[in-house]
Amino acid sequence: MDRVDDILAQWNRERPDLDVRPMGLIGRVRRISHHMTRTMEKTFAAHGLNAASFDVLATLRRSGPPYRLSPGDLIATMMITSGTMTNRIDQLEKVGLVAREQNPQDGRSVIISLTDKGFAVIEAAVAEHVATQARLTSALSPEDFAALNRLLSRYLSRLEAEG
Repeated sequence: MDRVDDILAQWNRERPDLDVRPMGLIGRVRRISHHMTRTMEKTFAAHGLNAASFDVLATLRRSGPPYRLSPGDLIATMMITSGTMTNRIDQLEKVGLVAREQNPQDGRSVIISLTDKGFAVIEAAVAEHVATQARLTSALSPEDFAALNRLLSRYLSRLEAEG
């Protein structure tokens, strides 16, 4: 039993005509997400980052050498608006984690690259982030982990296919 079970019991008592099973599933996913997000934010903060800045640096890092992308490629990869991206890049540039460089293939545009400092920060942060995620999922047996991952992947694929 968890707190969501208590909520469902109350609704079943008050509105037995409603099928609140979806509420239970969604409530549990939201509560799990909240716990995970809060824990991961502590990891990011230990490196002077937040989830948004971590996302930009991690996207650049996983792009591989030379660790740079156009703002358009960053936007497409991260699925955010151009205004949001500009703000994130501005903040990261102010603290020396990324640099704007003129695009050598198109002098009218820029590319965003990790600085040496940015590379060092994301290297440390991503290693700790992966360890945090391992701790967050350690309560699952290997079999439950694999089964839950399969189910969530199938579910997410269906939701994303619906648009």
